[in-house]
Amino acid sequence: MADTSDTRTPAQIEADIKRRREELAETLDEIGVRVHPKTIVGDAKAKVVANIDHTVGRAYVQVNRVVSEVRAQLVDEEGAPRLERVVPVALVVVGVVGLLALGTRRRKG
Repeated sequence: MADTSDTRTPAQIEADIKRRREELAETLDEIGVRVHPKTIVGDAKAKVVANIDHTVGRAYVQVNRVVSEVRAQLVDEEGAPRLERVVPVALVVVGVVGLLALGTRRRKG
């Protein structure tokens, strides 16, 4: 059986009910905001942007690492180019660009 020995006055009970209703109304407002389509879309966009930022940051670090390694191979400690390494690389680049240029000319003709 329920305990009916409540020592609160009717005014205290009404105040508790009013306070509880206000808390519930606030909770319902929060739920309404969370399940609103604009909020859901905004949260999804924020997650995508965060993932893209993280991926771009990792790619930036990797590119910097590769550029530093290539620079170390082509330049000595004093900053002067190492011709014994630069000349062959330049010849390969010119050859690849030339082959690509010939390949696109043949396709157009």
